[in-house]
Amino acid sequence: MSDKPAERIRELLRQLYPAEQAETTYSRLIDLLQARDLPQSERREALFSERDVTLITYGDTLQQEGEAPLKTLHRFLSERLKGTISTVHILPFYPYSSDDGFSVIDYYAVNPALGGWDDVARFGGDFRLMFDAVINHMSAKSAWFKAFLNDVPEFRRMFMTASPQADLSAVTRPRTSPLLTAFPKSRGGTVHLWTTFSDDQIDLNFGDPETLLRILDVLLFYVEQGADVIRLDAIAYMWKEVGTSSIHLPQTHAVIQLMRAALDVVAPQVVLITETNVPHAENISYFGNGHNEAQMVYNFTLPPLLLHTMLSGDASKMAAWINTLQAPSERTTFFNFTASHDGIGVRPVEGILSPEELNAMIAAVEQRGGMVSYRQNVDGSRVPYELNITYVDAIIHPDMPYHLQHKQFMMSQGIMLALAGVPAIYIHSLLGTHNDRAGVEKTGHNRSINRAKLSVSEIEAELNDAQSWRARIFNAYSQLIVAHVSHPAFHPKAPQYAYNLNEGAVLGIERMALDGSERILALFNVTNIQQAFILPGQAEVDILTGNDVNAGAMTLMPYHMCWLRMGL
Repeated sequence: MSDKPAERIRELLRQLYPAEQAETTYSRLIDLLQARDLPQSERREALFSERDVTLITYGDTLQQEGEAPLKTLHRFLSERLKGTISTVHILPFYPYSSDDGFSVIDYYAVNPALGGWDDVARFGGDFRLMFDAVINHMSAKSAWFKAFLNDVPEFRRMFMTASPQADLSAVTRPRTSPLLTAFPKSRGGTVHLWTTFSDDQIDLNFGDPETLLRILDVLLFYVEQGADVIRLDAIAYMWKEVGTSSIHLPQTHAVIQLMRAALDVVAPQVVLITETNVPHAENISYFGNGHNEAQMVYNFTLPPLLLHTMLSGDASKMAAWINTLQAPSERTTFFNFTASHDGIGVRPVEGILSPEELNAMIAAVEQRGGMVSYRQNVDGSRVPYELNITYVDAIIHPDMPYHLQHKQFMMSQGIMLALAGVPAIYIHSLLGTHNDRAGVEKTGHNRSINRAKLSVSEIEAELNDAQSWRARIFNAYSQLIVAHVSHPAFHPKAPQYAYNLNEGAVLGIERMALDGSERILALFNVTNIQQAFILPGQAEVDILTGNDVNAGAMTLMPYHMCWLRMGL
């Protein structure tokens, strides 16, 4: 290891721990990095390209009786999407006790109900792999937590304790459940643990160097198992301090920077992505200085702001926001998504949408069969945290004709695909899945509405019927992805500019290839009314249809989109 990376690691440890403890931890960390037999790969000059498209899915979303779900999923994706998508994000596939995988029992194992490590590795032959690092918390059923309760010395400080008399009123809460949960110790007495998300998800204590080293070992293990991208789940809450908000603390950023520094030494090809469902300015702080923290951050403002755009028929706020987006370096970019396994977060549009606009969005979601989940403010009041609904049902108007519903949803996805950044597609959006209310009734959890488990044979039958809803969505989506990956103007780092046309009725997103070889103007009529306007430049062809475009004037039918190659 060269002196510069080593000194960077030492400096970060000194920001986290007292000098003597930092030095001891440094020596152990260097030994850890040297001990792992990691795949040899040099630092890539270009981390991203226009061919980067990520699919997000649970390991058991698609099921076939008598077959491990990971095998079923791999077969479906390799047959249907190989060469179309580049990366598969398999949501937590480890043994777990709650929260559909996000309460991990064992970081080093694959949930046997899904398959084994060989099944995970099989994906690596066809796709890049994105793993979850669920390291803010761990399952109360885990061996590590049991060792903590049993006072095993090396686990004695692994989880975050606090006195119930401590003043925790300043802590930012993403839920309405109690922050502290009492647990009996095996040798008597009671200990109160931080449980930011639920009483089964016990927060880890990164103030303990043993915890840090254990988690760094987990990350290195994931690299050994083929992880190309590592998602840091709920990472904003990682470091806690009594008397503070315990979100976005400097120590949290220092730990992420330490992870980045360690990976840059032994696995520079691995990308870190942070998942922080918070207002935009807070979210992008996890880029750091553009070189020392995450290479990608989830673009959390996009899903709710895009939904507002489609509901209101006004893209003016969307256009203004797009023109503020700027990743800080050539090695950072946004992870653009409209749907995920979670709901549509509303904190990310704080300061962008008015209370009236937010209330209108909430009302529309409830009218379309969705629900609202809440969080607790410092003063004890409840406020909306996320909207639980499939993005399909959030976008489409239930009273619209069938063909317009299809156009509404596909246009929303076309906007996401046109933006600078790496596009990420949730499998239920790709398959056009509607709300799973039966799933909610079964589990009692709002988020189950967008986590349906599907029979792969039934999905295949629907996809083979060209007139079915799923086939129309899947085929149209696939065509959009092919257009995206075929044009250098859609490189994640290619410049973009948004136009607000016809007083917000039409959104224009202009992209220019990094080498100046191509300019594309993507146009979207976000209303149910025909729109005519003058193009800001001379168009040549619509790359979605192959049709020539010779006039400076343009007319878009309701919810119509086109991606125009423009003259240079």
